[in-house]
Amino acid sequence: MVNELKDLLSQIDNCLTVDGKIVTVHDAAKLRANMDKLVEISALGSGLAQGWSRFLVRSAALALGIYPASIHDLYIARGNNEAPMTFTVPAFNLRVLSYHAARAMFRAAKRMNASAFIFEIARSEMGYTAQRPIEYSTNVLAAAIAEGYVGPVFIQGDHFQMSAKKYAADPQAELQAVKDLTKEAIAAGFYNIDIDTSTLVDINKPTIPEQQVINYTLSAEFGAYVRQVEPKAVTVSIGGEIGEVGGHNSNEEELRAFMDGYNIQMKKNAPGKPGLSKISIQTGTSHGGTVLPDGSLAEVNIDFDTLRILSQAARKDYGMGGTVQHGASTVAEENFHLFVKNEAIEVHLATNFTTMFYDNCPADLKQEMYAWLDLNSAAERKPGMTDEQFYYKVRKNAIGPFKQQAYAMSQAAKDKVGAAWEQQFEKLFTLLGMKDTRQYVEKFIKHPMVAPDVEFYLGKEVVEELGDDLAD
Repeated sequence: MVNELKDLLSQIDNCLTVDGKIVTVHDAAKLRANMDKLVEISALGSGLAQGWSRFLVRSAALALGIYPASIHDLYIARGNNEAPMTFTVPAFNLRVLSYHAARAMFRAAKRMNASAFIFEIARSEMGYTAQRPIEYSTNVLAAAIAEGYVGPVFIQGDHFQMSAKKYAADPQAELQAVKDLTKEAIAAGFYNIDIDTSTLVDINKPTIPEQQVINYTLSAEFGAYVRQVEPKAVTVSIGGEIGEVGGHNSNEEELRAFMDGYNIQMKKNAPGKPGLSKISIQTGTSHGGTVLPDGSLAEVNIDFDTLRILSQAARKDYGMGGTVQHGASTVAEENFHLFVKNEAIEVHLATNFTTMFYDNCPADLKQEMYAWLDLNSAAERKPGMTDEQFYYKVRKNAIGPFKQQAYAMSQAAKDKVGAAWEQQFEKLFTLLGMKDTRQYVEKFIKHPMVAPDVEFYLGKEVVEELGDDLAD
């Protein structure tokens, strides 16, 4: 163990020292210059060297004033009318080259004095991108170090969702799998968790409250579990979900049925503990959008009235920050200001950043990835599907298998992708009112920095067999 650590410190020019569990940064500029090395060892390495690289990144980030944080108190401040409704928090799912994408985001954020934004990854994405929570949070914190960003960083577990198929076969095993993932993610610095049991809403029940029983009961069970395993002095931000994305649009009766049942159950399971900070609803989008035969995307028609009405109810009657919009990557950019206008607290964005990678990566790499998809995702090609529709649907499947090749891209190629991402992040930040949001984060986010558990970082990495019915 000592030899691996010494070798790793030597590779980064001994800009850090480790005394027990305490990491000291002796030369921040030298650390930033060597950050790419630590990230590649974290992403592509193995064994103790990989574990130490991740521990060093998190510990060095803390030493430099960069720390994983919960956005709970900012959202509750919005619910109490203490924070303005001049912005909607973007939550970005970074699937490919997440370290490089996060660097681009931090660059844009620094120029705009923005701070109220989230990095997230869903349970399903952890599988096909080959990124468990510990690697994802390492990439995000390393990016903050590399770009000289300081302050709280919000990292989120998106769609911590149960597979309906696996739940039907063995409910307790699937419940435990999501609890295990939650504990793993919190240990890695995910202090924001979106629990999604909406796949278990039973629309065959005669009334809406009956339809939501399993959803709110299990969601409250997970909420209580989060409160058991969260660090002391940290209130993890928990989100719930009342309608599966891609289904029918949510309504106020569903929200009230879910929230009333959830709050009753939460009081039983975790008396005196905080509940949800936000609620995800369905307003007409679908994950990834709908691609037309020519490769273009079908126009998305969002029910912004529903977004606003339910957000107002969430704040006024339940003290939450508001509603969350999933699946917004394919919404026309000229409509993004409507999320702010209609009082959404959070909006999730993912697919377009994958599209931008494929549009900007080297042509030979893209060709190789598509050839791999022809062989390995052929079963997903439906009759009548054009090549454009097929590749759009399945290209996410190549991200994990080609992770090493993505990291091996030339610096010029990485810079090209990064520049495209940075421009898009800045555009979205502008549309969502992110400019100067650091003032609100600094005002409301007060919880302490949490030291990482070295045993967790040096332990065996988790491998999970996921169901094929999980959302992104």
